[in-house]
Amino acid sequence: MRPVDNPDDLELPPGPYDASPEEDELWFAPSSEHDAEDAHLSPLPRANDRETFVIDDWREAERTLAAQLAKVAQRLGALDDRLGRGPRGWADRLAMLEASQLSWFTGHRVPLDKLSLWLELRAGSVEFDDLSLSKTGWAYRRLSGGPGPEAGLAEFLARREVSGAALTLDERLEGWRQMMNHGRDLHPFTQACLGHWLWPMVGVGPEGERLEAAVIAARQAAAYCVSGCRFVPLALAGAVGLRAIGPPVRRLKLWLDGMEAGISASMRELDLLVDWEIAADAATADLSGRTPRELIRLMVKHVVMCAPVAEKLTGASRAAAQRNLVLLEKRGLLREVTGQGRWRFWRIDMCA
Repeated sequence: MRPVDNPDDLELPPGPYDASPEEDELWFAPSSEHDAEDAHLSPLPRANDRETFVIDDWREAERTLAAQLAKVAQRLGALDDRLGRGPRGWADRLAMLEASQLSWFTGHRVPLDKLSLWLELRAGSVEFDDLSLSKTGWAYRRLSGGPGPEAGLAEFLARREVSGAALTLDERLEGWRQMMNHGRDLHPFTQACLGHWLWPMVGVGPEGERLEAAVIAARQAAAYCVSGCRFVPLALAGAVGLRAIGPPVRRLKLWLDGMEAGISASMRELDLLVDWEIAADAATADLSGRTPRELIRLMVKHVVMCAPVAEKLTGASRAAAQRNLVLLEKRGLLREVTGQGRWRFWRIDMCA
């Protein structure tokens, strides 16, 4: 064998620790100045450290469900137009129905008759504490009108600062606002679902937080409505969207299903209300007093009615209010729902 003049020129086969020609650097070595700061960490894949990476999942869910979202938006537009052309009492009636249904979803379980007495007379009940009644009344007032949560969340909640708390209410809400601001390019329906999902992280207290989250979401979802729709009914047909769990695409799918069912239930309620009002005007055409007609107009707004509330709203005596409610019942327009001799309540008989 001929001796080699210069041993350094000898080409040797690659060793087990030599770098591969295809790789610029070792997989376990820091590849940049930024990675060098994390050189002490495990080389295994790490979770996304961006606080807002979850918003990307909601964007993807919105793209996946774009067709259903457009369909629900069209139906909400039809409801908005119909409420805008109808009397104000229609929207108030839907708000009372929604507030009562939300109270059952959140555990307060306030029926319509107790809610009506609380709203008009501030009359409590031995069956319900004032907190449940006041929170459900708050839900009705926020659903029926006034500035939305975008005008000021603390004012919308009507919450007071808690003495001795480590963080103020504004500080607790700031994180929620920042996350929602990162999703400002999402559709209002998606924003409402996202906001409802994020709300428990605010930590403003366990009492009623689900009710507050649902009311905020109902108002947020109606952001594009310009006629008469102040909120989107989320609980009127079963609150399926409010109970959704799972990944964003499943939450948003059930959310849109619940919205569509609530909008359909609202439209059916308005259809029956129009038919009843026409029948009521025809059935009372022979009456000369003003109280029956005022009661008919009031029943369009109020889901249930009793003599004390009718007395306050019509200006008639309690005896006259009671007499006319009984008269409308005899003519098949109202139906007494309590079966009691005192504190009787009537509601519209939609089969009239």
